[in-house]
Amino acid sequence: MTIDRLPEPIDVRVGAVAPERLIALLTPEQAARTRDALARAGPTFAGRTIWNVNSTATGGGVAEMLQSLLAYARGAGVDARWVVIQGDADFFSITKRIHNHLHGSPGDGGALDATAREHYEAVLSINAKSLAQRLGPKDIVILHDPQTAGLIPLLRTAPGLPVVWRCHVGVDEPNSLVRNAWDFLRPYVQLADACIFSRQAFVWEGLDKPRIAIIGPSIDPFAAKNYDLPIETVIAILHAAGIEDTERRQGEPVFLRQNGSVARVVHTADVAEVAPIAHDTPLVLQVSRWDRLKDPLGVMHGFVNHVTSARAAHLILAGPAVNGVSDDPEGLAVFTEVHEAWEALPPAARERVHLASLPMADVEENAVMVNALQRRADVVVQKSVAEGFGLTVAEAMWKARPMVASRVGGIQDQIEDGVSGTLVAPGDLEAFGCAVDRYLSDRELARVVGEAARERVREHFLGSRHLIQYLEVLSGLLNAEP
Repeated sequence: MTIDRLPEPIDVRVGAVAPERLIALLTPEQAARTRDALARAGPTFAGRTIWNVNSTATGGGVAEMLQSLLAYARGAGVDARWVVIQGDADFFSITKRIHNHLHGSPGDGGALDATAREHYEAVLSINAKSLAQRLGPKDIVILHDPQTAGLIPLLRTAPGLPVVWRCHVGVDEPNSLVRNAWDFLRPYVQLADACIFSRQAFVWEGLDKPRIAIIGPSIDPFAAKNYDLPIETVIAILHAAGIEDTERRQGEPVFLRQNGSVARVVHTADVAEVAPIAHDTPLVLQVSRWDRLKDPLGVMHGFVNHVTSARAAHLILAGPAVNGVSDDPEGLAVFTEVHEAWEALPPAARERVHLASLPMADVEENAVMVNALQRRADVVVQKSVAEGFGLTVAEAMWKARPMVASRVGGIQDQIEDGVSGTLVAPGDLEAFGCAVDRYLSDRELARVVGEAARERVREHFLGSRHLIQYLEVLSGLLNAEP
């Protein structure tokens, strides 16, 4: 198959951030180890560029982690860069199908056949030619997720150029669909110098074990999505975004960008609702892409049918505006399904449910809206049917919010059931509702669990740990001391 042309891969601008501010949050032992590792990074990677390649600069946890981790790496003296590949609608339909199959879901029902492979390879061949012109002989390439796996054999043609594949998705118990996706990708992935998975259970069959590394994702506590916001600012941001109706505005809807400048929330969310939520209404929140794997319909029906707390809580299902995530062609269809289900709710139930599509015109503005929503929420949920990791879990835990989430994938690595949140079976709507009710009704329990959740993230899921693990893997490929 031939494709006449595609836009050039996009270089994403990333600033440099001193990692010392991140180190200040760590225990003395963690801080010492991090400083030592970062001090080695400059000499180890001198004269090299570490290229990170994925398929979108906005929307989703991978883009968020890259923006943060690369900034800290650059602040430590490492030349880390980010490139976004280009594709047509058919390519992204195929890669979304692969994504769904890797989660054990049929997705659009299409096949991963020879025709799909031919188009997948044709698109990546065009991207590889452009990428190859950027690479120096001493550089390192990290390719992220299924969209980029086919680049591995195309970029390993340069002698001595290490190519790493990073997989952020997976399931604990693979079915035939999962294995079908493995079979589609394995010819490319088995040629990588190293393969990084988010947890041991996600590692595929048939890969060379010595080349496997396990690195869990992380959050940046100083990013717009996570840094501390006073309650006055939370209220002002949600009011400016059209999400909450309040007369208590004492602050201004402003936020800090990564570069240190101050910006103002000027875009508004598109909210499907009977009436805006009041400032004193107890709130349950799920933030995620409009994706069936996030089970927004299950969240809605679990809330409406099983959250019976006398506190008359409301639910917000929040996600990105469906035209704002370039590599997710199913977003509009899923949002439409959720909206139709919301319209079909009995009037009294519909009044308690809000669907918020958050604007993506300004990525950091979008992030601070999520930050404000998570801090406004009394309980945050993530009722996914499959989840590679689920950064929204760690984000809400960092804000000391009690979590109710599915016992699937990387969510299990984050939440200690009964200690830093509650895990439920994905299909058990009654258990889901009861757990939410318990936190809404027992504020002391919610406080204790929320504080434990924040400490859990501090110990295990900040970017400092993530950076050290990457350094160890890449140093090993260069035969250097980690």
